[in-house]
Amino acid sequence: MAIRGSAILGALALAGVSLFGLSAKAEDVTINVWSLDRDIQPAPNLISDFNKLNTGIKVEYRQIQFDDVVSEAMRAYSTGQAPDIIAIDNPEHALFSSRGAFLDLTDMIAKSTVVKISSYFPGPLASTMWDGKNYGLPKATNTIALYYNKDMFKAKGLDPNKPPQTWDELVDAARKLTDPSANVYGLAFSAKANEEGTFQFLPWVQMAGGSYEHINSEGAVKALDIWKTIITEKLASPDTLTRGQWDSTGTFNSGNAAMAISGPWELDRMVSEAKFDWGVALLPVPEVGAERSSAMGDFNWAIFSNTQHPAEAFKVLEYFASQDDRMFKDFGQLPARSDIAIPETRVPLKDAALKVFIEQLKFAKPRGPHPEWPKISKAIQDAIQAALTGQMTSKDALDQAAEKIKAVLG
Repeated sequence: MAIRGSAILGALALAGVSLFGLSAKAEDVTINVWSLDRDIQPAPNLISDFNKLNTGIKVEYRQIQFDDVVSEAMRAYSTGQAPDIIAIDNPEHALFSSRGAFLDLTDMIAKSTVVKISSYFPGPLASTMWDGKNYGLPKATNTIALYYNKDMFKAKGLDPNKPPQTWDELVDAARKLTDPSANVYGLAFSAKANEEGTFQFLPWVQMAGGSYEHINSEGAVKALDIWKTIITEKLASPDTLTRGQWDSTGTFNSGNAAMAISGPWELDRMVSEAKFDWGVALLPVPEVGAERSSAMGDFNWAIFSNTQHPAEAFKVLEYFASQDDRMFKDFGQLPARSDIAIPETRVPLKDAALKVFIEQLKFAKPRGPHPEWPKISKAIQDAIQAALTGQMTSKDALDQAAEKIKAVLG
């Protein structure tokens, strides 16, 4: 159980020891941390709490912008100006690890009494790995599942307690729920030509037995054909190709889509905006009994390899990990660990949905890991767009993507 609370912090301070046994020093070691987190998010708050422990380590924080993370971090590393610790988007982790920019934490983790590798969901943990070694710790995680409007299900004679379980059932339900006269589409999702499109499509490929290395597998072609059917039959809005997940979910919230594929980051918005009964179900699979999968998002912690204080930096990561049970309660983010129970919010719809997302996380897989992930993702995005706009068949589009990815993989 994680240690937290002002009373405990005070007791530790009075005892003159830190959470991890570091005694106070005459001069503190300074550890610099970069993250996207704002003042209401984890990083600055955890750092503030850590500094109150007076461990002999002082942590300084800098908030950076999403679009600048990779370029600024790599530039800082190459010029010797990198922070000790950074929070990096999980698909970008392998880029830094493969180039020696991140510190190999394998031995430190093995000796840690705080960090337990077995407690992490497989997907988030896999995103920190490269060449069989561990180069970070998952910071938080998220995934996607199927939101559905129970009131619309009832109105169309569908069982509101039996959401679609397979791809065929999803398409069949979308056809029954689509109502042009009422400006209602059967499904809302994002096929945008950016990482969001890949984020939403890759789980379909994986559930059908494919992967980014085998993007033109028979199952992957079937998955893209399903998406093409949905778009061609106008079971989803034509702007599915240009809108991100936030906007597509807004269509569902407003009552203009009966189902939506999105993540737990939408729950509070759903509770406040949706004026109907709704539920969340696991992503439909190709057929009953097929392998499940889902997308995996959020950030990882990593230590730069040129840090002057690796032991102290790892102590800070240990503290962050020890506070994982605060991630949802204090910050509304899902911890990347299976051993932490999500506390009830006393909002029935939200609590029921959270249980589904936690179950879905068991099957979430990272994008990659691969140091050239942006190029791989771009090939997948191009294939999605080419097929859904009618420029190419699904097979031809994915064959083309496979050739591009093969060139990247070497």
